[in-house]
Amino acid sequence: MKNFNYVVLSISLLFFLSCEDELNIDPAQSITTETALSSEGTILGILVGAYDEAGQSSSYGGRNHLASDLLGNTDQVTWSGTFVDPREFYLKDIRVTNAFVAGLWSNSYEVINQANLVIDHADLISDENTKSVAVGEAKFLRALSYYDLVRHFGDVPLRMTGISNYEGVDLDMARTASATVYNQIATDLTDSYNTLPESNGVYADKYAALALRARVHLQLGNFEEARDDADKVLTESGHSLVPTFAGAFNNFSDSVEDIFAFQVTSQTGSNSLITFYASEANGGRGGDISLNDEFFDLFSDTNDERSTFYYEDDDNKLTSKYTYLYGNVPTIRIGEMHLIRAEANFRLDTEIGLSPLAEVNALRGRSGAAAVPATDLDLDFFFDERQRELSFEGHLIHDVKRFGKTAGSEAPNSTKLVFPIPQAEMDANSLMVQNPGYGI
Repeated sequence: MKNFNYVVLSISLLFFLSCEDELNIDPAQSITTETALSSEGTILGILVGAYDEAGQSSSYGGRNHLASDLLGNTDQVTWSGTFVDPREFYLKDIRVTNAFVAGLWSNSYEVINQANLVIDHADLISDENTKSVAVGEAKFLRALSYYDLVRHFGDVPLRMTGISNYEGVDLDMARTASATVYNQIATDLTDSYNTLPESNGVYADKYAALALRARVHLQLGNFEEARDDADKVLTESGHSLVPTFAGAFNNFSDSVEDIFAFQVTSQTGSNSLITFYASEANGGRGGDISLNDEFFDLFSDTNDERSTFYYEDDDNKLTSKYTYLYGNVPTIRIGEMHLIRAEANFRLDTEIGLSPLAEVNALRGRSGAAAVPATDLDLDFFFDERQRELSFEGHLIHDVKRFGKTAGSEAPNSTKLVFPIPQAEMDANSLMVQNPGYGI
């Protein structure tokens, strides 16, 4: 990580649950607001703090992935853990006081506020290139946070100005239409792509911004734009598939397949996916989430490495994607870009980069799976192939909705597949309106 003592200036719209205190700031790291916003070093430190905050367990350090996949689950996995909050996603019966929901909301707005502060005070950075990169990174993190907020909650407040001193500040804000939020996400990612370098260490670079924009366009049904963005990442970024499927996971440093990953060490970052997916021997709770036969039914080829990428613990089958406590959390992989380009080409009847058939067979070939014939390609195939490749990486509920599938007995437009606005936000914000299905 960059050598700055970072400052966390969070937008505490809700509250910090004592049992969910993700951010324990040492007094040596804390400085006054006036100092934090008066020097180049501390502005850059706030940016590092935004990365750290986004990678906490309540968000991209695990629970964002976990909630998405449990909510989208039909019969692929069984939840047997004792924690109430994740069980609610599994049962599609989420309380307005769910701590995972509250944590994701609060964490996202904390990251957004830090990003806004960097953007607002970027003129304190003297070197123009450093300034441009810092703003590009801040816009990437803001876009990433808003993207998952709008996907999970629908309309959300669009806060575009940083707050450093809350005294006398009216924090009430109504929800902004999803279309407006998505437009801002696209604008931020375009700005990031245009200003970030091609390589930026463990931080977001221009291809991370472009890859995220491809994901956003796919979500919105903008297939031509999704195809072209994914194609540019595939042809220009230098990222490629690692030789084996296993090689894409449990890495302590980014692999060539990682377009963007949140970094985890013994001192920084969090990989709470280990907690719920891993055995006790691998640092988890003994496999709160186990794989069912229905998951393996997705695979028709026993030579497919993805079908055997699991281990057994007390008669439970556990995914091998999360077995290293300090493994980075893959957020955007090049494998996803292959699937985006292939699906978009299929929907558009085009062959940009590769034909859809050649693309999916190349991806399957990495895992030792047999090639499929052209007659197998339809939208159901792409839905299933995304599960085969991207399972347990936070995509399932969004794919369920996008492909018009059901999650358990819930239709894709069910109000139970949308997160409730946290009760603490409802109590604190007089202009907030609750999502349908969650009371007044």
